[in-house]
Amino acid sequence: MNGRKEDRRLPPETAAATSRDAAAVTGRTAGVTTETNVVSSGPNGAMISVRDLRKKIDKEEILRGVDLDVAVGETLVIIGRSGGGKSVLLKNLIGLMRPECGEIWIADQNIIGMSERQLGSVRQKVGILFQSGALFDSMTVEDNIAFPLIEAGMRNPNSVRTRVNEVLEVVELEGENAKMPESLSGGMRKRVGLARAIIRQPSCVLYDEPTSGLDPVVSDSINRLIRRLQHRFGMTSIVVTHDMKSAAKVGDHIAYLHEGRIYFYGTPDELTRCQDPIIQDFLQGRSESTER
Repeated sequence: MNGRKEDRRLPPETAAATSRDAAAVTGRTAGVTTETNVVSSGPNGAMISVRDLRKKIDKEEILRGVDLDVAVGETLVIIGRSGGGKSVLLKNLIGLMRPECGEIWIADQNIIGMSERQLGSVRQKVGILFQSGALFDSMTVEDNIAFPLIEAGMRNPNSVRTRVNEVLEVVELEGENAKMPESLSGGMRKRVGLARAIIRQPSCVLYDEPTSGLDPVVSDSINRLIRRLQHRFGMTSIVVTHDMKSAAKVGDHIAYLHEGRIYFYGTPDELTRCQDPIIQDFLQGRSESTER
C-alpha cells in the first residue's frame, strides 16, 4: 500500500465493526488494566441470549432458528462445518448483519430493530477479532490500536499512548508500537487485532477463527491469551473455530452449529463422550457420505 488516505479503509464489514465500535467509546482515561464495563445481565442471567434467530443470504437460509445463551464471564466455543453459518452468527450478534427474525439480547438490551445510533452504545460492550486481524497496512501497531479511540474523539496523545501501552502489555507485545503490519508474524497480527478490540474495555469479545493459519505453538499462545482475558477481566467470550484442540482448551461450553441450528451444547468433556453419529463424524473428520 502506498499510504494514500483510501488505503486506510477496511473491508466493509470490518470497517463497520471498527468505526461503529469506536463511535461508542466513552473516551474515559482509565486503562484496560482496571475492570471492564459493568453490564446488566439479560434473559436467564446471560450476557448474550439468542432466540429463534433466522438469517437468509440471497435465497439460502443460513440460520434456521438458533437458540443460545452465553453466561456472564464464560467462554463459549462455536464449532461446525465450513459454510455452516458460524461467522454469519457472529456478525448478527454485533449488528453487522440483520436477521429475518428472532431476538439477540446483549446484556439487557434486544438489539433487533435498533438504529445504528442505538447500536453504538451496545457495541461499546462488545469487541470483535476478525479472522485476518483486519489491520490497516499503512499504519503502525500503535496507530492501529489507537484508531477506535481517535475516531471517538480522544485527542490527548499521552492518554492515547498510555491506553495503547496498557493493552500491548495485556497481549504480550510491549515495545512493538512502531512496527508496521507487514513486519508482523501471523500470531502478532492476531494479537494487535485483539489489542484494538479490547482497548474500549468491552465486557464481551467475539473471536472469528483466532488460531486459523497459525502453527501449534502460536495457536497455544493465543488460546492462553483468551483464557487470560477471561480470568483477568472477567470477559465473556464467543470463539468460532475449526480447531478442536483450541476448543477444548478455551471453552467452558461448546455449541455445535449444524444445518442452521444448535445441534449440541455442552462441556468439552460432554462433547468428547457424545456418541451421536453426526457429532462423531465431525470430531473424526468423516464426511457423512462415507458413513451413510
